[in-house]
Amino acid sequence: MHNTLKGKVALVAGATRGTGRAIAVALGGAGATVYCTGRSTRERRSEMNRSETIEETAELVTRAGGEGIALQVDHLESEQVRGLVERIDREQGRLDLLVNDIWGGEALAAWDTPLWEHPLDDGLRLLRLAIDTHLITSHHALPLLIRNPGGLVVEVTDGTAEYNADNYRVSFFYDLAKVSVNRLAFAQAHELRPHGCAAVSLTPGWLRSEVMLEHFGVTEENWRDATEREPHFVISESPVYTGRAVVALAADEDRGRWSGQSLSSGQLAQVYGFTDVDGSRPDAWRYIVEVQDRGGPADATGYR
Repeated sequence: MHNTLKGKVALVAGATRGTGRAIAVALGGAGATVYCTGRSTRERRSEMNRSETIEETAELVTRAGGEGIALQVDHLESEQVRGLVERIDREQGRLDLLVNDIWGGEALAAWDTPLWEHPLDDGLRLLRLAIDTHLITSHHALPLLIRNPGGLVVEVTDGTAEYNADNYRVSFFYDLAKVSVNRLAFAQAHELRPHGCAAVSLTPGWLRSEVMLEHFGVTEENWRDATEREPHFVISESPVYTGRAVVALAADEDRGRWSGQSLSSGQLAQVYGFTDVDGSRPDAWRYIVEVQDRGGPADATGYR
């Protein structure tokens, strides 16, 4: 996919780490100009208090072959987002791809805790980080995106619409957040259609993010050691996999056929032929339904 997105301009909102970083770098590898936004910089960390920064992400984008531009933005602050979009318009005059990957709510979810016992302020903050940020960003960015037919919005979430509709996602506030993001894509698709633009939601599978690798005490190189603690981690995927999914979508001239749909990295890999970093094509959500949720033994044979 080298240079398939040369001349295209992307905004990856929430590009500091994890899926957002991988998507930004993959877009850079395809030749795009990528605005990488988030709250953590080398001078100041967000409430997550992690070491990854947007400057690092932008440097990785440029190293991959694109142009990475790091901007500190709190996507809950409407005026900051307005200024971001005005800068993109001033510098590029266009926006071809918006990736809403903003999250940052991991530490706020009280897992397996009912609504009436969950700290209310934490739950409401989680929803603001997961939903309001996406709404604010799209509100300001879509007028620039629709100037040119073919624009694409990718709403990144956890779980397909089908899976989330039938399964409780371990925490009331987390459940509501991830279901809502799928619907954000559906609604935006409806409103973008008259302008020749599209919107989809996209979920990775069981993600080997920086946070998850640290949780299991492994690295990307020895991640399989984590299966001793959690056998079903055998179906996990690197963030690169979702990055390649976004590039495949953005480079597809017929991407509008997906508009309004809830997609997964594993599903798109079967269509476009890309692989994860190890050459496999993990199909996590099919595995979760057919193996994990049915109480089957951990065995990814036929699923990656």
